[in-house]
Amino acid sequence: MIDLNERIAIDPDVRGGKPCIRGTRITVYDILEYMAGGMSEEEILADFPSLKAEDLRAVLMFAAQRERRLATGVPHEIAA
Repeated sequence: MIDLNERIAIDPDVRGGKPCIRGTRITVYDILEYMAGGMSEEEILADFPSLKAEDLRAVLMFAAQRERRLATGVPHEIAA
């Protein structure tokens, strides 16, 4: 299982505190928008060679967990 704290970071000094793929300025939302726009995993990885497939899975897991928290009202924080 992917440890989100190893893949996703929230730092107020990077992209205004939006969740980003750790070590980059690429936000979770950027990747989700690329996927929603029809980009394949292979295309995203080709455009961003610093990313790994595990980063993309972490983005999806982060989004799914956030949605679950919103739906259930259960608070959760990710370490920065």
